[in-house]
Amino acid sequence: MPQYDRYLLAPLRSRASRGKARFILGARQTGKSTIFRMLSGPRDVLFDLQERPERMRLARDPELLTRSLLPAARHRHVLIDEVQRVPELLDEVQLLLDRYPGRFTFTLTGSSARRLRRRDVNLLPGRVHRFALGPVCAWELAQRESFAVLPRPRLRAANAFPHRSLEERLVFGSLPGAFVEGSGFARTLQSYAEAYVEEEVLREAAARSIGPYGRFLELAAVESGRPINLTRISQEAGIALSTLRQFYSVLEDTLVGFALPPFAGSDKARLLKTPRFFFFDVGVRNALARLPLDERMLATEGGGLFEQWVACELRTRAAYLGSGYRLSFWRTVDGAEVDFVLETPKETIPIEAKYTTNPRPADARGLESFLSRYGNRARRGLLVCRAPRAQQLTPRVRAVPWNEL
Repeated sequence: MPQYDRYLLAPLRSRASRGKARFILGARQTGKSTIFRMLSGPRDVLFDLQERPERMRLARDPELLTRSLLPAARHRHVLIDEVQRVPELLDEVQLLLDRYPGRFTFTLTGSSARRLRRRDVNLLPGRVHRFALGPVCAWELAQRESFAVLPRPRLRAANAFPHRSLEERLVFGSLPGAFVEGSGFARTLQSYAEAYVEEEVLREAAARSIGPYGRFLELAAVESGRPINLTRISQEAGIALSTLRQFYSVLEDTLVGFALPPFAGSDKARLLKTPRFFFFDVGVRNALARLPLDERMLATEGGGLFEQWVACELRTRAAYLGSGYRLSFWRTVDGAEVDFVLETPKETIPIEAKYTTNPRPADARGLESFLSRYGNRARRGLLVCRAPRAQQLTPRVRAVPWNEL
């Protein structure tokens, strides 16, 4: 696969992380291994824990990591891929960072936080810089539009991902392979769904048999974007509520899905409190829901998929920018709602996603309701749509094309 620039490359190459452990967490196929190759040099040391012999060797003797690195006389960059496979190595990483300050820089990747959340796992407090790698976002494409929210960072256009139409993104999603594999990516997505169920779930001991989890996964994918309704899914899948809660936690721990919380407004008693759940990529969601990976499905599914694409895009950008950026949704008991609320250090922006090509002032009703209630911190609202150019719907609400979000 060609090596295209990712947003994370700049902070990972910064000297600010030298002498630290840089931890890159991302779902499978988001490009962690490619970033590894782009960061590594001829003197760097790579431990690939996806290779069974390497993994078994270090699992039997974690101190082998330290013994093999100590002969280095100068600064060494050490890369460990899928470190959650042998979490005991984190103790060795801490030992090397503490005992030999500045001598080693570690780059670690992981596609599951489940094992790393155990009480006995060393999470390197004070020694690690954490990074989240998501699907390809609009910042990483070879386009020159200005963005309405979260201004685009500077990336080298020559190494940007090629443009893909909105329809392609709504069907096939935004994993790196969707931009370079062409029509063959449909089979890749189907294989991804099967591999996720068979490998990730069973490896994490989430289910004693694959059948119940497989039924849950398809229903959860169909429900993606809606408030979590455990009772309905329990009835349809024949799975206990306690088991469903565990299954949802596996989706979050393996970074395949995320819960979108309700907006923490001042009138909490009037707000719905059930989170919405999204899969991290629209194409993966489509494959898990067993939908036909064909643009013809957009005639009936376009609106829902467009909203989910906006959710994934905003979440990826907010995660890249750090803890000062928070994404939620707003819905009141009396029916007022906004799809997304993006909180930044400077402002709060309500955002609505509509699959229309012809937005009208009436479409801004929910946004105006939010702005009226929270005018002390929200000054403008955005309606993301398929209109060819931006429009001012009301004095405070602007409709923006999807590729200028």
